[in-house]
Amino acid sequence: QAFANPEDALRNGGLQYYREDPDVERCRRRAHRNDMENIFPFLFLGAIYSLLDPSPAVARIHFFIFCMGRIVHTIAYLLQLKAPTRSVAYGVAQLPCFSMALQILLATTPYW
Repeated sequence: QAFANPEDALRNGGLQYYREDPDVERCRRRAHRNDMENIFPFLFLGAIYSLLDPSPAVARIHFFIFCMGRIVHTIAYLLQLKAPTRSVAYGVAQLPCFSMALQILLATTPYW
């Protein structure tokens, strides 16, 4: 057993179970923040894109590519994989976002 917070360790057996590693915390916080900075815009775009009544197969492809890109990016971040892995995963995950944003813009252009 190991706990990241001292109060949790105290409640579950004592401070000997409290573990703090600055490198792990730094990496975990950065990975989490990076995920949130990318996932929330995707959810926003995905919600609007879904209102355009796209082909379900095309929508699934967009969502699958984004999810796989983010999963690989997060794993590369946490495991500190070699440099191009994380960048490529980020780029792959951004492709569906750009595609959905472009389709949203094209669908709304006639109303301007």
